Amino acid sequence: MALGTATPAYELRFDAGRICLDLLATTHPAERLDSVEALCAWITGAGLVPEGTPLAHADGPWLVGFRELRAHVGRLVRTPHAVDPPSRDRSLARVNEVARAATPAPLAVSAEDGRLVRELADPPTCAELLALVARDAVELLTDPVARAAVRECEGDNCPLVYLDTSRGRRRRWCSSEVCGNRERVARHRRRAALARA
Repeated sequence: MALGTATPAYELRFDAGRICLDLLATTHPAERLDSVEALCAWITGAGLVPEGTPLAHADGPWLVGFRELRAHVGRLVRTPHAVDPPSRDRSLARVNEVARAATPAPLAVSAEDGRLVRELADPPTCAELLALVARDAVELLTDPVARAAVRECEGDNCPLVYLDTSRGRRRRWCSSEVCGNRERVARHRRRAALARA
């Protein structure tokens, strides 16, 4: 997809099990946060803001901020022991710094049909939304049970990371429908080729 074009919402993935891991998924198979519009679609899809929240004030620095946070979180989550200590420490310091910011204030308001829905008290700032993602990362990194459930997809050329909450912790792919199907098709083809030989 060309730089500056909006990523359709259906291409964004929200199945990694944590908001911070869903942010990491925006790099594969190509850059998904390739425009402010794509970032706004991700922010809404990830549930950082209620559906219909105006984000017209989002701009280029928002894109830079989310990509920067994504890089730091990725460094800490993917290979925490393989990263050189100074680089790891810089990423940890940045995630902690971002997590300290205030978060958007939610309100419960009555909808036209009488049910209560969530709205934000004020338009969210970039720092507030980044803080939500950074806090999610801090919670993941400091929760030994959740941290132990973080897995890298076993699919060919798939760098995605997800939280394995499956029974028996035997999930192998970021998505059974995507990487799992590719693996099953490849396995079937290998068997068929061997049977013909």
